[in-house]
Amino acid sequence: MSKNTKDLTLSALFMALGLVLPLLTGQIKELGNAFLPMHLPVFLCGLIVGPINGLIIGLVLPILRHFIFGMPPLYPTAIAMSFELATYGFVSGFLYKNSKWQCIISLYRALIIAMICGRIVWGIVTFVLLGINGNAFTFDAFIKGSLISAIPGIIFQLIFIPILMLALDKTGLVRFHKRTDKVKV
Repeated sequence: MSKNTKDLTLSALFMALGLVLPLLTGQIKELGNAFLPMHLPVFLCGLIVGPINGLIIGLVLPILRHFIFGMPPLYPTAIAMSFELATYGFVSGFLYKNSKWQCIISLYRALIIAMICGRIVWGIVTFVLLGINGNAFTFDAFIKGSLISAIPGIIFQLIFIPILMLALDKTGLVRFHKRTDKVKV
């Protein structure tokens, strides 16, 4: 299987997971808000397939999910989430792929920086979108929406993603390794 075919197939898998995983928590809104099920496949796509695929999947997923399932609401939620998830996919993939060592430490570094960047982007986009209609988006609302309500999901992601990547390394499907000059993003 060529690298392009493999990357396209994996990206489609992560898109499908992003569409389906929220159905597991969809009946309990607070559970979905807490565990952030659309974020996992986007992070994994960025880390495994690369930053460009992670960006594309992150950008498209919330909008596609809105048109297929009616959730999340398009304005402002799905639009802001598209920018947030695109940031997660790109930043995590870019930092991880460009690390000297692709190991658990570089994985955590990429995840944490991507989470911070994505939440800042979400806040900026939400501020702009709500400002267009003359609605306020306060700093308190930003902290509550980007951090406080997301703490369980952040913890889950910081535990689950490295465990999954370690398992994929053990099976040989995705290897931790030292980057060589031939590795390209």
